[in-house]
Amino acid sequence: MTHHTFQQPDHLPKRRESGLPSDPAGLPRQRVGTTPQMHGRYPDYDVLASARHWDETTRRAILDRVENPPPLRFFTPGEARCLGAFLDVVLAQDAEPRVPVLEMVDAKLYEGRLDGFRYAHMPDDRVTWRMVAAALEAADFPALGRRARYDVVAGFADGKLDGLEIDVSSAWSVVMRAALGAFYSHPWAWNEIGFGGPAYPRGYMRLQPGPAGRDPHERHEAFDVDPVPDVDARGEG
Repeated sequence: MTHHTFQQPDHLPKRRESGLPSDPAGLPRQRVGTTPQMHGRYPDYDVLASARHWDETTRRAILDRVENPPPLRFFTPGEARCLGAFLDVVLAQDAEPRVPVLEMVDAKLYEGRLDGFRYAHMPDDRVTWRMVAAALEAADFPALGRRARYDVVAGFADGKLDGLEIDVSSAWSVVMRAALGAFYSHPWAWNEIGFGGPAYPRGYMRLQPGPAGRDPHERHEAFDVDPVPDVDARGEG
């Protein structure tokens, strides 16, 4: 696997010849705690080390996300196969450990814990998810090669998904809202982005921007070069 310094543009999809996302193995191997695929920018950070500072209700809810992923009860096996492959692509979860996003979304839909609003021209979110699954199943999405899966997802993001008979852009918004909400509610995703976790009841000590605002329990990012201005400054592309 290629190791990226992140001072060159090869890790940016539009700067690499293939156009595909970079290999996450280019980031440091996680040494403390868990991140998706065990790579990240904060290799020595584990938000769960702060669990003792959370109130009991918060601690129980967060640890349950790690220790007790829900079973699949809403999606059929065929739907789960297609949607699982789709979510792996959109969330760049190419290997274990994975945040159990499909299971978390499934539980939300099964229990009817919807967002309390929807597009006026769209069906119920549960119907939208099933229709997206049907379109992916018609394309045999899980059997496609990596490039083809990426192209289908990119097309969906741009408002095109063959076989989907509802507004495609709105459907993309519905499924991504749920997928991202599930992913970033999980402690493994917090480790990946260096998020400090619940602030109650401890609270935050420092609120300034930049390193001066980092609390003692937070860790430094292993790669602190912002790739976008760095690439532009080098005039590469």
